[in-house]
Amino acid sequence: MAANPYASFLGDRDALQVIGATPDRLRTLLDTLGEHGEERALAPGKWSARKILCHLADCETAFAFRLRQALAEDHHVLQPFDQEKWAANYDAYTTREAWVVIAALRKWNLRLIESALPSAKSKPLTHPERGEMTFQTIVETMAGHDLNHIGQLERIASQAAAS
Repeated sequence: MAANPYASFLGDRDALQVIGATPDRLRTLLDTLGEHGEERALAPGKWSARKILCHLADCETAFAFRLRQALAEDHHVLQPFDQEKWAANYDAYTTREAWVVIAALRKWNLRLIESALPSAKSKPLTHPERGEMTFQTIVETMAGHDLNHIGQLERIASQAAAS
């Protein structure tokens, strides 16, 4: 498995610009979807727009910890998580609550990243499933992950507009 399974989504885009723009892009997509569109999914059995936002809030929480551990420890080993098990509680949250978590934590994480780069860019760490990587790989993974889910939300919004 690649160190960053979302690299193809990022391409040659600047990771910091992508992660900085994500909260506003998500807000725009949610406004486009409206309250009724939040429960739409791309297909049966797939996450709704609301659940995608909940997943992004969980991931931002996980990234917050990973970034800080990567900076604080020598050759930190990241802890993976089972996204489906974490998703079991998503019915407890609203889309608005998820977005607020994303926006606040992203701002906090972005400040940390900006203060750590470029000196921490090559700091090594390990992901048990993805192997050796660097602090920069975490940042690029965040950006590619954002773009993956933004694409899903854009397709949901497009389907909603067409119906």
